[in-house]
Amino acid sequence: MSYITSLLSNIQHRPYPLPEGQFQYYQEWNRAVFLHWKVDYDSLRKLVPEAFNLDQIDGDYYISIVAFSMEKIRPRLLPSLSFLSNFDEVNTRTYIDNDGKKGVFFINIEGQKLLSCLVAKELSGLPYQKANMKRSSGQYDSQLDSKDLKLHIAYEIGNPLKQKKNLDLWLTERYCLYLRHNGQNIRYDIHHKEWEINDVKIKNLETKYKFGNIDFTNRKPDLTHYSKGVDVISWKKVIL
Repeated sequence: MSYITSLLSNIQHRPYPLPEGQFQYYQEWNRAVFLHWKVDYDSLRKLVPEAFNLDQIDGDYYISIVAFSMEKIRPRLLPSLSFLSNFDEVNTRTYIDNDGKKGVFFINIEGQKLLSCLVAKELSGLPYQKANMKRSSGQYDSQLDSKDLKLHIAYEIGNPLKQKKNLDLWLTERYCLYLRHNGQNIRYDIHHKEWEINDVKIKNLETKYKFGNIDFTNRKPDLTHYSKGVDVISWKKVIL
């Protein structure tokens, strides 16, 4: 637990204090590719419950698709089980600011393993769905036939981003997530060290993503990032 103690003491980058009480889960979000698009407010508002305030930066609203590998997820006092704990994931998220707690709201979540998706959905309420996924060095593919969604990324990792802009921080440094589940508005608090970000060259990108009036089908993102990942701890849900 000494590593967790070190993680909990690394808080200078957080915009608000750690939550009280013991954390509930540990997990790693590794080898993450971020694709960010600007979207219009009215179309985005229709995708997010009214209880959650859409966040903006310089008048712009964003949706991001994040493709990464979830690894070593486990309850606080139990070991991880690789067949359940390690799987690839693609989530589609937007940005929320409720009571000064800047977080994310997941519009969609795709997971590689059926059992992992079922367990994650049951325990958290998050909208996990099993997709056909394949990941190799410099490439990520996902297809969710039930929603007619498709992602293909071929990429090359660039140099570390030594000087982050406000937008880089705004898009990545989020320490809670919001959802509405079974009639309840919920927040999960999380903590991790500041993301280490690299430039990334997108060599080939195919997208087929449409949510309401927002369509990313073969649309070039406005900004991209890559990160080797972060180690994450999360707390039990808070009913808002």
